[in-house]
Amino acid sequence: MKIFLTGATGKVGSRFVPYLLKQGHAVRVLVRTAEQALTLKEQGAEVVVGDLLNNENLADAIRGVDAVVHTAAQFRGGISEEIATAVNLDSTIELAKAAIDAGVTRFVFTSTSNVYRDLNVNRLCKEDDILIPSNLMYPKTKRAAEEALLKLHRDKGLDIRIMRLAFVYGDGDPHIEEILPYMINWNPLKRQSMIHHEDVNQALLLAASTPGVGGRIYNVADDNHIAIGELYKLYEAPEQTPTENGWLMSNLWELTSDPARIKDELNFKPKYSSIYAARDMGAL
Repeated sequence: MKIFLTGATGKVGSRFVPYLLKQGHAVRVLVRTAEQALTLKEQGAEVVVGDLLNNENLADAIRGVDAVVHTAAQFRGGISEEIATAVNLDSTIELAKAAIDAGVTRFVFTSTSNVYRDLNVNRLCKEDDILIPSNLMYPKTKRAAEEALLKLHRDKGLDIRIMRLAFVYGDGDPHIEEILPYMINWNPLKRQSMIHHEDVNQALLLAASTPGVGGRIYNVADDNHIAIGELYKLYEAPEQTPTENGWLMSNLWELTSDPARIKDELNFKPKYSSIYAARDMGAL
């Protein structure tokens, strides 16, 4: 199959492109400058120069592919509401409409398990849980984009597949080391679901290639969530300490996600069942 991909130079997209090519699929990537995608072009990807935020020719760029996989996002801390809304919500809607105009209705959207923030349950979070609005811009705009895409599914026939990624790690990604200092005062018993980059690749391809699952939402997580305290020990990070008022982030399950649906409906089987398995297999 042929896939149109956004975010090809990002953490997820830059690993997904070579994965697809090795699987024998054709890939067309959208980048802001040709220089950004030199390596991807050398690997065999077709490069289209354009900008999601200012592009009147998106439908032409998409036409002729089998599916769109949208991984581009703005998620770093401190982003303004204006930028987060433009990148994560507005451009997503425009891309989906362009795909429909191009006659390509199969659309895979990478969302986040952070949409479960503030969900007060004593179990793994599930796709059908009623979400609580978050003030954090990343999950807030991702949730709004999910709702907009599902409306296009109902109204315009968009064959949407929403993938809520757990905490992504592995494959030379410093994501864990970067986040540990921010969690120094978090409750060490707090649980977090994880997913390795190689398993993200597998899940996205399954979503793009499986028929009959339009309108479905899938948690993308491995088999074994981990406590924040365990993560600190695994990476031999400085010992966590509570604030004067006690531990922060005491809602223990809001960062978890139940992967039962993706296993059942897409036959997803993670290569790395846990971060410990990834460590033992030399994949960190």
